[in-house]
Amino acid sequence: MRGIQVNQYVKGPKELQVTELPDPVPRPDQYLIEVHAAATNFFDILQIQGKYQNQPPFPWVAGAEFSGVVLAVPSASSAANPPRFPVGSRVFGASQGAYATRVCVAEPELLAVPAGWSFADAAGLFVTAPTSYGALALRARLRAGEWVLVHAAAGGVGLAAVQVAKALGATVIATAGTPRKLEVARAFGADHVVDYGDPAWPERVRALTPGGRGVDVVYDPVGLVDRSTKCVAWNGRILVVGFAAGSIEKVAMNKVLLKNISIVGIHWGAYARFERETIPVVWEGIGQLIAQGKFRGTVFTDREFVGLESVADALLALGGRETWGKVVVKIPQSGESRL
Repeated sequence: MRGIQVNQYVKGPKELQVTELPDPVPRPDQYLIEVHAAATNFFDILQIQGKYQNQPPFPWVAGAEFSGVVLAVPSASSAANPPRFPVGSRVFGASQGAYATRVCVAEPELLAVPAGWSFADAAGLFVTAPTSYGALALRARLRAGEWVLVHAAAGGVGLAAVQVAKALGATVIATAGTPRKLEVARAFGADHVVDYGDPAWPERVRALTPGGRGVDVVYDPVGLVDRSTKCVAWNGRILVVGFAAGSIEKVAMNKVLLKNISIVGIHWGAYARFERETIPVVWEGIGQLIAQGKFRGTVFTDREFVGLESVADALLALGGRETWGKVVVKIPQSGESRL
C-alpha cells in the first residue's frame, strides 16, 4: 500500500512523505478497509510533532478519520458471530493509520456510510457529529424554543452543532472570525451571525435574544467561557467542548453563581471507556437527523485536496485557520475518477 509513515517526529506537515509500505495485517477482530477519503484533524498535526496525548510507538502511519470499502472481515468472525459489515460495504470510522490506501479497524470504530452520502462527506462524520449531538442533546438537554450560541461555528464541530441545534428546534446565534466563515455558518442554518473579533460580541449576542435576556446554551470549542457568561441567560448552560484558542482559561466563578449557570463538559472520546451504552443512542439520533434531511456533510469546498500527496497541504490549511468545516483528502483507488 501507499501511506504516510512517521519514523520520527517532524516540525510540521511539510516534512511528511508518502511512501510504499507493506499492506497492514489486521488482528483477528479487525476489518481491512480500502481508504477512499481521509479527514484531517488538529490532533493529527500535534501527533506528528510528538505533542499529542496519544503517541504510538515508531513507526506508525498518520491520520485517524476515514471512509472506504471493506476488503476483508475479521478472521474471528463465524456463523454464530457474523461480521456486521460484509466485504464491499461502504463504511466510515476512525483508526490510527488513515493517511494510507488501506487501514485496519475494529468493528466498534466503524459505521455504515449514510445513504446518498459520498465518501468525502462521510470521512469527516465520526468525530464531529457525535461530539455536537452528545453535547447539545444529552449534556445540555436542549429544548425546542431555546436560544443557542455556537462559537467557532464554521469549524467542523461548530457546523455540526449549528445543524443539531436547529434540528432540535433552537434559534442559533453563530460566531466566527471572518466574513466567509460567518457566511458559511448562515448557509448551514444559523439564524444570526456575530464576528467574535468585535470586542463587544457578548453585548451583540445578548441584544439579539428576546428582551436581551441572553442565550440558554453556549457551545464553546474555543475557550470563551468567561466572556460567554456575559451573554448567557439565568439558568443557562455552557458546554465546554475544547480549547482551540490554545489555552485553558480561568472562569470568574461569582458569575456562575449569580446567574445560576451550569458549566458542563463533553469528552466524546471518553464515552467508549465510561459510558459505552450511550454511543449507539447518539448515533441513532444522528441517523434520524440525516434521514430527515436535517444534517448534511460539512466538507470544506473552497479548495480540493486529492491524493495522499495533498495531506500536507490540507493539514497546513487546517492549522493556518484558512478553512471551514471538515478538510477532507480524497484518496482515489484503482483508477477512480470520482468519489
